[in-house]
Amino acid sequence: MKRRNFIKNASLSTLGITGMASAIACETHNKTTNLKTASKMTTKKSGPIAICTWAFTNANAAAGKALDDNTNALDAAIIGVAVEEENLKNSTVGKGGDPDREGNVTLDACVMDYTGDCGAVVCVENITNVAALAKKVMTETPHVMLAGQGAEEFAYTQGFRKEELLTEEAKKNWKEWLKTSEYKPIINIENHDTIGMLTLDVHGNIAGTCTTSGLSYKMKGRVGDSPIIGSGLFIDNEIGGATATGMGEEVMKTVGSFLIVELMRQGKSPQEACEEAVHRIVSKNENYKNFQIAYIAMNKAGETGSYCIHKGFTYMKYENGKNENIPSPSYIKE
Repeated sequence: MKRRNFIKNASLSTLGITGMASAIACETHNKTTNLKTASKMTTKKSGPIAICTWAFTNANAAAGKALDDNTNALDAAIIGVAVEEENLKNSTVGKGGDPDREGNVTLDACVMDYTGDCGAVVCVENITNVAALAKKVMTETPHVMLAGQGAEEFAYTQGFRKEELLTEEAKKNWKEWLKTSEYKPIINIENHDTIGMLTLDVHGNIAGTCTTSGLSYKMKGRVGDSPIIGSGLFIDNEIGGATATGMGEEVMKTVGSFLIVELMRQGKSPQEACEEAVHRIVSKNENYKNFQIAYIAMNKAGETGSYCIHKGFTYMKYENGKNENIPSPSYIKE
């Protein structure tokens, strides 16, 4: 059964609050579009563009080159983040990611296409490329999100290979952490980081994905913002897209990525929208100096923006064959 037919025919009363919100966001987000604002964003300025959080140079280059080869926006984003999901030296994404307190590596991811369709997986073990798996949830099931063992079992039906995600290096670091069992976030050396990516293809369509191994040494079952549509990622193809990185709990409290897209709908630039989203968090949490939050955004015209709490966050941008690392302005200047 196709996703849209399922959602139209299913009773919303059978869905949980999170599932309801995700389904509504995915299927109805553009019904209230301000046509005057949207019309200003229908013409992109330049060729394909890929942007991603942090200095993931190879991942962003892979996405950009895929876009140059006429790959659609969503597949290009998945190709890009797969580079980091498979990078054993990256302790915050995919295979090689830091485990939870019990020593189990669990991965989260979501995708959102230009059509407004979306998919997500949470707490997945033994599968490396969870962004690709999230797309399979989107295209091959009537659901938006699958979790834990159910997501893993579904992966095997789709041809995904079972792999041990806990590397010897990650295991060594976890055992060292057990000596104190203390969690303290280190600003810009985030042990709760992610890679979020937004892509604009040759057809002018925008898509995105967000994938992570989550907070290092998190409680078993903890899920952050990364796989939550509207928090870690949101796309409206008439307006633009946004994605987040940093302390996921704080992003979820303001549904940050959805907020940014809605601000762009109202006429704000990607930069202005990212700044407002960070200000919302800062204004609601007096402890904002103790954690990092960063957003990146892109509108339909191909304009991009970013903003963070602390200095040090950067993002990658691929356009016209050039892949550059761009420092982000920050709320705290010193």
